[in-house]
Amino acid sequence: MRKIVAILLSLVMLASSAACSRDADSIHGDESASKNAQVSEKIQLTNKMTSMELEKVSKHKLTLLDSTDELQTNSNKTSEHTVSVEYYTADELRETLENNRSNMTEEEYTQNLEQLEKDSEELPIKYILVDGFLLLYPVPNSDPNYDGGKIEFRFHNVDEGIQENKSFANFEEYLDWIREDEKQYGFSDEEIENDIIRIKAADAALQTGEYETLPAGTVDVSDQSLYAGNHEDTDYRNVWEYDRDAVEKIKDSIDEINIYDEELDVEFLVHVTLPPNYDDNKTYPVFFLTDGVWRFGNCTELRGIMENGEAAPVILVSLGYNYSIDGTDNDNRIAYFIQKGDMLLDFITDNLMPYLGENYSIDYANSTLYGHSNGGVFAHTALFKSDLYENQPFGNYIIGSPAFWNLYHEELGVNPEDYINDYGYFDRNDVLCKKVFLCGGKLEDSDYSEYYNGHDTTLEGLEKLAQRLESHDADVTYQLYDTHHYQYIPEMLTAYLKQTYPAN
Repeated sequence: MRKIVAILLSLVMLASSAACSRDADSIHGDESASKNAQVSEKIQLTNKMTSMELEKVSKHKLTLLDSTDELQTNSNKTSEHTVSVEYYTADELRETLENNRSNMTEEEYTQNLEQLEKDSEELPIKYILVDGFLLLYPVPNSDPNYDGGKIEFRFHNVDEGIQENKSFANFEEYLDWIREDEKQYGFSDEEIENDIIRIKAADAALQTGEYETLPAGTVDVSDQSLYAGNHEDTDYRNVWEYDRDAVEKIKDSIDEINIYDEELDVEFLVHVTLPPNYDDNKTYPVFFLTDGVWRFGNCTELRGIMENGEAAPVILVSLGYNYSIDGTDNDNRIAYFIQKGDMLLDFITDNLMPYLGENYSIDYANSTLYGHSNGGVFAHTALFKSDLYENQPFGNYIIGSPAFWNLYHEELGVNPEDYINDYGYFDRNDVLCKKVFLCGGKLEDSDYSEYYNGHDTTLEGLEKLAQRLESHDADVTYQLYDTHHYQYIPEMLTAYLKQTYPAN
């Protein structure tokens, strides 16, 4: 009986090996590959999103093109903001009045004291919170007598230790002054406009009475989380690189998905660009591009190639972070592509790609994952840990200019020896059942020479990876372009699309 079981196991292993070979062949653009693709079994993925993740996912129309004015208009609706107000107590006002007596004339002091005694039941506002952030500028409607016209405030100049009277013809002039005032303190345009949005929302709420009154002593000004200077709500749409006119033309073919990952505790932003004449009754490979902040901009040209009949239709998917996270920031890219690369791989493999398969008709075996630089390090990780997953969302991998030298930063807590050993893939497997495209720029080693610190340069790391793959008879293509680190990307992506997904 034991001998029969051994023979059966051998047959299963042979069948598995043959299936691996067939799937690898199916991603070629030749006639034999097309025949093999017809007989290959369609891959199904299991969605492992938690109930909380499923509740938070949002699929909607493209919002990337929304202008700052449109965002402000939408954000000015008080129903979209939480406005909270804490009022002074009479005792606090008396104490404040006494503490500031030296900054007032005797007449002003007497008038304020009389006003306090007269209006003890109509106390002024002490603090205003909008969406949990403390406003640092007063709003006109904090004065119940404001009639919508001229605005007069007294500001305390912290730098010079003096009181300043300011007068503005109207609300917009006041907002313009705030913009200029914040610029001198180094706030970005995005941060300033978000402050303006909060001020407008607070002013509207005070006018309509749609706000919450907080008990005295609720606001602790020493709590740093109350200050928008922490920049958590900055909108980074402006750093996304794309041709606005080109995106406008195809925006109805683009879905935008906000999808939260509980393990990473971050919300990603996914753009799905459907091919011309998309048909739910047909299946399409996914061309998956990391670094959506840049690569979404390539999708218009890639889709244009499909429209021109130069490539077969594929679904273009770009992965970025929600608009409150700067996707161009290298610290963010290192954190998610390298330091937390395993968790990102979990998210893409077991959450995102299965979710996309439930919403679009996807040919997973023919799909491609692309990453460049730190994203290239991640694509390498994804390739050589793919066998550890039940879900197999990709048959092809593009590893572009991988910054393997970043793996040597001790503070990241990763072991460079793991990547050199390709994460033990060939200790666990005899063959690599994926197709790999390696690429880089011939001129790029000088671009980051100060970061190598005696380790392999970008091209040296790429060359050694190519040699390792070839030594295992992997299906690998290796190509260098006559450019620096990233200039070759548009040319490479269009050529890859045409070659890997040729027109019928």
